[in-house]
Amino acid sequence: MSEIRVFKAGKIITMDRLCPEASHVAVRDGRILAVGDSDCAAPWGDAVLDDRFADAVLMPGFVEGHAHLMAGAMWQFTYVGYHDRTDPDGRHWAGIDTAEAMIERLSSAAPQSNDKVFGWGFDPIFLSSERLNRSHLDQVSAKRPVAVLFSNFHLMCVNSAALEMAGYDADTPLEGVVKGPDGAPTGELQEMAAMFPVLRRMGIDFRTLSQSEAAIRNYGKIAVRAGVTTMTDLYSMLEEEDLELMLNMTGQEDYPLRIVPALGAAGAASEVADKALALRARSTDKLRLGAVKLMTDGSIQGWTARVRWPGYVGGQPNGIWNTAPEEIFALTAEMQRRGVQMHIHVNGDEAAEVSLDALEAAARAHPWPGARHVLQHCQMMDRALFERAWELGVACNIFANHLWYFGDQHAALTIGPDRAARMDAVRTALDAGVNAAIHSDAPVTPLAPLFTAWCAVNRRTMSGAVLGPEERIDVSEALELITLGAARTLRLDHEIGSIEPGKRADFAVLGADPAAGDGSPLKDIPVLGTVSGGRVHLL
Repeated sequence: MSEIRVFKAGKIITMDRLCPEASHVAVRDGRILAVGDSDCAAPWGDAVLDDRFADAVLMPGFVEGHAHLMAGAMWQFTYVGYHDRTDPDGRHWAGIDTAEAMIERLSSAAPQSNDKVFGWGFDPIFLSSERLNRSHLDQVSAKRPVAVLFSNFHLMCVNSAALEMAGYDADTPLEGVVKGPDGAPTGELQEMAAMFPVLRRMGIDFRTLSQSEAAIRNYGKIAVRAGVTTMTDLYSMLEEEDLELMLNMTGQEDYPLRIVPALGAAGAASEVADKALALRARSTDKLRLGAVKLMTDGSIQGWTARVRWPGYVGGQPNGIWNTAPEEIFALTAEMQRRGVQMHIHVNGDEAAEVSLDALEAAARAHPWPGARHVLQHCQMMDRALFERAWELGVACNIFANHLWYFGDQHAALTIGPDRAARMDAVRTALDAGVNAAIHSDAPVTPLAPLFTAWCAVNRRTMSGAVLGPEERIDVSEALELITLGAARTLRLDHEIGSIEPGKRADFAVLGADPAAGDGSPLKDIPVLGTVSGGRVHLL
């Protein structure tokens, strides 16, 4: 019989309402055998006591229901974002607050780049000067292509050489190629159809960014730093060679993370469903396959999200559909018919409304109780939309981090103070009975579930304002949303999300009690590491 190991902790927060707190948890074969006091494993025979966590707090391993494997890969390029960040190896990168500083950092990186210069994380919404354009990036290099991917990953800016390489000029009719008063492209490219031709010609695509041994290894590193034991890759092409690599990497005994990729729903609906179902059959414990991701609209702070009347406060055009509404209906109907769970990107409220219309039509045509499809981001959903989601059994994974990172800018520049106070409405979602979670969308914002919980509890912006105090939730609700709530959106709550017998022995190891106090300290709780399937990974 395999060894029984009993972990002793200063406190164990189980998220199990039948036994909310404990001091010991017994583990065998990577699963939780018993929870309680020092004698919890006695009925099962002799056990080894492991007291290395005697001064720590254990929680269920955090579950990040919306992130991307690019979070482990982007650091091979130059970070030029506004906010301070930490890379997978723990190196601190100071934020950049001017176009001049961004140009200087890219120029410093340019000598090491022979054929291209690529930066990421920049966001012009924080600048008071003119919007980033080709002339800024021409200062980095006039001959080599230069591109800067914005923090939302929905927009980018490129220099003149990159525009020429893609054949973009005054006669280019493609939506998303932004043009100035003179009719010539400014260098700003909005959404996937406009961005991908440049990225491909620069030898950069989202698939290859994710599908490397280094990227997958780094994904595990950042997960351990954040206390995360299960994390999505929420738009993956999953070609055969990608799958073999992921099966190999996640199959290694010391790999610390369970990854849940979602196949990008691009192409004919029947082919997408065929591929998703074939992938599902190849799932393992640490690689869960079979779901798909639909892209609908874009980014609110990039003015490419689809919003309802009265639109954007600056009068900008109403966003861009990455997938046209008729295609959303077709994809949704086929996935529902074939039994494939969907994650659907919806930032603007018009996108949420169209997606719910499509889900309702699919449910009428092909009933599937318990499908538990998920709307992702849900930033502008109001009470009526959340109630529709509840009626349809649709879960909502809400982008709470936006409140701090972009709340001030949304109030002033995108949707105005009234709608900004109601955005990322976690309280309303919970009151409507929705299966809810909260997320980081890493690498858009850093992976840090306790910070995400702090955002939902406090709703503070970078200026210190409280954005919609009525939408605040309490600490216990927030902790559930980053554990059991997120597990529900992945249809894995029978295996993870709480510390109770039979579930996977996945724990977050913390240096202080996140349940203590009013939620103000949540973001500063130290993460000491994780336990994944009973295997300890400490920082």
